[in-house]
Amino acid sequence: MSLELAREVLTTEAEAIVRLRDRLGTEFLRAVDLVAGCSGRVVWTGIGKSGIICRKLAATMSSTGTPALFLHPAEALHGDLGMVAAGDVVVAVSNSGETEELVRLVEVVKRLGTTLISFTSNPASALARNSDVHLDLAVDREACPHNLAPTASTTAALALGDALAVVVSVRKGFRPEDFALLHPGGKLGKRLLTVGDLMHSNDQIPRVGPDTPMKDVIYEMSRKGLGITTVLDARGSLLGVITDGDLRRLMEADSDPLHCTAAQVVKAHGVTIAPTALATEALHLLEQRRITSLVVTDPERRVVGVLHVHDLWGVGLF
Repeated sequence: MSLELAREVLTTEAEAIVRLRDRLGTEFLRAVDLVAGCSGRVVWTGIGKSGIICRKLAATMSSTGTPALFLHPAEALHGDLGMVAAGDVVVAVSNSGETEELVRLVEVVKRLGTTLISFTSNPASALARNSDVHLDLAVDREACPHNLAPTASTTAALALGDALAVVVSVRKGFRPEDFALLHPGGKLGKRLLTVGDLMHSNDQIPRVGPDTPMKDVIYEMSRKGLGITTVLDARGSLLGVITDGDLRRLMEADSDPLHCTAAQVVKAHGVTIAPTALATEALHLLEQRRITSLVVTDPERRVVGVLHVHDLWGVGLF
């Protein structure tokens, strides 16, 4: 009985989302246009379980490049309307569309010169009729056996709000790099770090010229401690790299390795990456090539840094 009921709940909520998907049309696109073109903030408002959904959707929009906040409708009627300004877009969520606090809020919101979008399951409701755009949740029954607890309706509202947030974020050209700026902490933030955030730069870069004697090459590699040195021309452009492995092979093949210069030893061109690349991309490249370091270059192949596998270990990317 318990499993049967659980499956019925999941089926009811899944069907609510599928019906919602099939009903999307011009009104949804109007909502996208309004939110994407908003010069202020997107203010999500709802009460009870719908209010909890609105808090989540405000957070989702904020983290995907659209400034947003949650406004409790009861508190709004007692002073918090100061949080709303002309140029904002208000999104009100109410399954019935007749929630008293939200209906009372409509007139005030209109007076402030803001745009109103509503999510309800009742297109004839007061909230829907007085909205600039109404998106129909089309939920006629909750997943609760008594048809009381908000379940299917809140699931549909959450899914619709997510769809709106994601489409707006793509419309605005929101990039992974932008997401990284807004999520600097935690595992997600670490995965969105760029190579430029982690690389060794300036005086930390091991570098020698093509005419540098091998004793100085070895000293530079030892001093910088990255198991590699770049070999640069006079412009600072990359000619190649010398690695610990190159040194071992040189000593095995040459009885007097110190008589050589960097130009005589350098073979590998060096695997390069841009400073704007994500750290996860660098990790994939290191694993694919089975190497421990990447040379970071600008578009003219000038060296701006070196990224070592230990730098990725240090931020927990493994």
